[in-house]
Amino acid sequence: MLLPPHALTRSGCGPRVYLEQNVTVRIGTVIGRVIWTVISVVALVVALAVLVRAIEPSFAFFPLAGETTTPAQFGVRYEAIAIHTRDGEQLRAWWLHADAPRAGIVYFHGNGGNLSVWAPIVAGIAERGYSVVAIDYRGYGSSSGRPSERGLYRDVDAVLEHVARHHDIHVPLVYWGRSLGATMAAYAATIARPDGLILESGFPDARTLVRSSPPLAFLALFSTYRFPTAELVNRAASPVLVLHGDRDSVIPFALGRALFERISGPKEFVTVRGGDHNDITPRDSSRYWDAIDRFIVRVNSETALPRRTE
Repeated sequence: MLLPPHALTRSGCGPRVYLEQNVTVRIGTVIGRVIWTVISVVALVVALAVLVRAIEPSFAFFPLAGETTTPAQFGVRYEAIAIHTRDGEQLRAWWLHADAPRAGIVYFHGNGGNLSVWAPIVAGIAERGYSVVAIDYRGYGSSSGRPSERGLYRDVDAVLEHVARHHDIHVPLVYWGRSLGATMAAYAATIARPDGLILESGFPDARTLVRSSPPLAFLALFSTYRFPTAELVNRAASPVLVLHGDRDSVIPFALGRALFERISGPKEFVTVRGGDHNDITPRDSSRYWDAIDRFIVRVNSETALPRRTE
């Protein structure tokens, strides 16, 4: 027996109810898929973030353990000292003394090697008549711990506390950083302002450094490392000398120029003709040292540093 149309509707078996139920089921299915898609994307992002943060020290730091070479092997008098950080690490440091120092240099080396690798470079600075303090970051050389961006900043804090206790206030104080050390020198200038800041073979920030490589640029989105050299320099507002080799095969010359352009305060840029990233001796030695010596004389005399490019 057939039911009248109004009876079918009342019994819940009519076309309208069927369509409504079907639409509800489809909406529920779509919502479920959307939810699972969102959960999958979030899980992927979290996994990438965990992975990148686990491996980022391996991409940023290349330390060597031990100490095989010292400034003494280059005929330079030095003192080995231990500097303790507030988070319990012990850093190996060298103090290279000059009898009548033209300036005190706090030197921050790059992300590779250890003090022994950098010994000929810091010895060369001392031979120019400058006193030099140089440290091995945590995890480098004979220093304890493992390197990280935040950890290196703590190391900088510790060396500045040491320098504040021992530096002769009648001698100009200059922070000098090379490669990744340029970021550390810039950070140092935000903590205790120096008379001058030398940034050699540096870069504006980590993301700019990897921008030319799409895979690394993508992974950098999940990294905690920033190394914001330009931002730190502008916060410090110290006179700056930027040096960069035009044959740099690690940090392109264009990034050195980009760093310089983003500095808003007193600054000077010097091109090291033929200079590569890991040169121990500058290719154009006379031009290189003349620029450094003149810069330190200017900041010592407290004259305004012209904005110029050579």
